[in-house]
Amino acid sequence: MVNRRGVIAAVLGFVYPGLGHVYLRRWVRAISWFLLALVTAALVVPESAYQAFQTDGLAGLMEASENLGPEVTLSLLVIRVLNVVDAYLVAVRDTASAVAERIPTPGSDGAAAGADAAGEPAECPECGKELDSDLDFCPWCTTRFDAPDDADSA
Repeated sequence: MVNRRGVIAAVLGFVYPGLGHVYLRRWVRAISWFLLALVTAALVVPESAYQAFQTDGLAGLMEASENLGPEVTLSLLVIRVLNVVDAYLVAVRDTASAVAERIPTPGSDGAAAGADAAGEPAECPECGKELDSDLDFCPWCTTRFDAPDDADSA
């Protein structure tokens, strides 16, 4: 199954490094990727590209970018690819931890689903069997809990 939040974060991260992390509300990571992209560009893009942008605007920058060496292109691409992978993995990890919080596991602090305050599974007052906390009735004897008054007549 594809993690939809991860794909959206990855696409946004490819648009500009850090944007996918903003979508995931990982502010420090977003700022870090944004700054890393800026610093990398400042270090590898030649001064002539900046001057072309100042004199001719975007058209001058596009002309100057045609003369950039492969090391400039590769370094900027590596930052984008690493950012895309990081944004996707952060989204997957967030989703997995959110799912893990909703699904209790035996032996964890909180015991099994339907546990009472003492940590023991809740029992049906009619048949005494273990209850599932997600259900509003006993799956063994079909006794309803917190049922409306008109359900008693049925």
